[in-house]
Amino acid sequence: MVDVALSALAALAATGFFVDLMRSYFVRPRQHVAAYTAGIGFFSLATWALFLGVTFGWASATFRTFYLFGAIINVPFLALGSMFLVAGRRSGHAMLFFLFPLFAISVPMTLSEPLVGALPPDGVPAGSDLFASGFGPRMWAAVSGGTGTTVLIVLAVVSIVRFWTRDRRIITANLLIVAGTAAAAGGGTGLALGEASGFAVSLLAAATLIWTGFRVAQGARAPHLTEPPSNPLSVVRGRVP
Repeated sequence: MVDVALSALAALAATGFFVDLMRSYFVRPRQHVAAYTAGIGFFSLATWALFLGVTFGWASATFRTFYLFGAIINVPFLALGSMFLVAGRRSGHAMLFFLFPLFAISVPMTLSEPLVGALPPDGVPAGSDLFASGFGPRMWAAVSGGTGTTVLIVLAVVSIVRFWTRDRRIITANLLIVAGTAAAAGGGTGLALGEASGFAVSLLAAATLIWTGFRVAQGARAPHLTEPPSNPLSVVRGRVP
């Protein structure tokens, strides 16, 4: 029952964050906003799949949805948003070019890869329990999740150092984003190592912390602006677009 409640809260928080981002995108459409919105949207799908799995029991479709959108696809889209924002359109387009083959291979592979173990009646299954090792979904999860998380954290830390004496609100928002990203990564690592008890907590913490960073970033907008910033991670660059 605890996992059910926590996964429901995580799904609701992720969905609320997604709606908030969508509103910001419609106010001021930009490429990095679209990428962030997609990433959080995929995160929301993964948390709802988690909720269905721990509430009604796992099926192949719910587990594959949970794994694909939660472990493989969502973090690269968040990293893509940071790439568009920090390095510009050319770098963002270059990263998107390299993401296409990753998704073209990992998506059908995750949806069709045979499960080597039985789906558990409760709890949170790990990829190591159901997918064979080697060239498969587990490898793509490690590559995409690890690389995307590194990009997000490095960019946020650089921004913290660069703007340490200029805007404390931006620093606070970056710290919240780093904490949320680390929470999600820590939960995924623990699940891969067989420790699933805190996974729903990590997802709830990730959604809450990063969303809070978005709200804090809105308060860091320049005085002459009359509309809110258009994305939650604009603080990675240390400014409000």
